Amino acid sequence: MRSTRDTLLVAGEALGRYGFPDGHPWGVDRYGAFMQELRAQGLEDRLRVQRPREALRYELETFHQPAYVSLVEQRSAAGVGYLDAGDTPAYRGVFEAASAVVGGALVALEEIMEGRARRAFVPIAGLHHAAPGTASGFCVFNDIAVVIQALRHRFGVQRIAYVDIDAHHGDGVYYPYEHDPNLCFADIHEDGRYLFPGTGAAHETGIGEAKGTKLNIPLAPSSGDEAFWPAWERVEAHVAAFRPEFIIFQAGADSLEGDPLTHLRYSEAAHAHAAARLAALAETHCGGRLLGLGGGGYNRSNLARAWTGVVRSFLEHAG
Repeated sequence: MRSTRDTLLVAGEALGRYGFPDGHPWGVDRYGAFMQELRAQGLEDRLRVQRPREALRYELETFHQPAYVSLVEQRSAAGVGYLDAGDTPAYRGVFEAASAVVGGALVALEEIMEGRARRAFVPIAGLHHAAPGTASGFCVFNDIAVVIQALRHRFGVQRIAYVDIDAHHGDGVYYPYEHDPNLCFADIHEDGRYLFPGTGAAHETGIGEAKGTKLNIPLAPSSGDEAFWPAWERVEAHVAAFRPEFIIFQAGADSLEGDPLTHLRYSEAAHAHAAARLAALAETHCGGRLLGLGGGGYNRSNLARAWTGVVRSFLEHAG
């Protein structure tokens, strides 16, 4: 069995509070579904578990516009209205809940960068649609972008790889860093002609000096593991050629068969394989430093099995 210092889980009730009311697909039960499966498989005791904290306002504003942060705070207090065009409703406490998602990702980052863990997983995180000035697609604050900013400006890490296998394209990461040659981006997703947010075409490979550092692989609806495996080989080669100093993995489980909002048909083996291969790449190129984030997923059984597979791969990888 690997040492418990190698893999960290950021978990706690504060993460579970990030969820929308009135039958919204992203409900507060997602966190509990994952934790129940993790315990049923006997994995929790093999992990070091740390609670999240709320991100500080200045941390949110390393990526988000101050006026938008204030808007979320105001609508959170009122508990009414939307934070975008109509997908992401405000509710009382959403500011604190969304801040805990960002803070949880930052806790994981700090533990990795300060040498207390090699890998970490945060189940309620990976909010890859939020833009600097608006929520989008159930994502209030973009924890991924805040982590990227912290890596750059707090820890001095420049060459970062971001890998995303959520069924939805990670537009909230791709476009802010489209010109950035030091942000390697690789995203396998359902073709945007059929699914929100409608982006992530194969020809989107970065702009200017960043041309070629971005890899978008749109898959046709109903694509399953047979399409994922060759796509994953392209992702792995892309990341390896970049030689990153840190890897971020968005492990959205809405790409599994049976998700109510999407049309891909992976098994959970895809997520376990991706996690194991990224752990190996991290050991080769960046001292093991790998941050896994849960992302989307609206079939509770699917997300529980996929994310537990990610954690198991993190635990079993021999660095």
